[in-house]
Amino acid sequence: QNPIEQEGTYPLPEAQADRFLLKIQVNYPTFEEEVEIVNRYTGELKEPKMRTLLNKSALLGLQALVRQVPIANDIRDRAVKIVHATRNTKDLVHYGASPRASLSLVLTAKARALIKGRTHVSSEDLNAMAPPVLRHRIILNFEAERKGITTDEAISQIVSKVR
Repeated sequence: QNPIEQEGTYPLPEAQADRFLLKIQVNYPTFEEEVEIVNRYTGELKEPKMRTLLNKSALLGLQALVRQVPIANDIRDRAVKIVHATRNTKDLVHYGASPRASLSLVLTAKARALIKGRTHVSSEDLNAMAPPVLRHRIILNFEAERKGITTDEAISQIVSKVR
């Protein structure tokens, strides 16, 4: 998704945005990175050297493995409470996240636990995954926007209150 300020871009309807698992924020490259980009793409065209990291069956196996990561009932319940809180925080949020956000938060927390070398989901996983899972699924109210509160700040406030 391009920034809404760019001409020719329009916000996705909530139902379409909700179908994206995560919204990752990508910053502009550093000066050095941008020089590398310019050098790479304005010089002699070379075929990029790519190698296969995973085949289809390995990828499907990893997806299945993520679903097998155990999550304690209290951690699972906290994930759902976080999503519910987006619907019940009227001082910040006009439009809260759908049940699809609860699914996404649990699955991405399981994936993060595996990546971190753990075989269980922690509250830290939920805290880390809440912003990318929720930032495109909630709409702040006028009062929050007037105060200059960002979506990530609202998510942080919500997550910190949910135990």
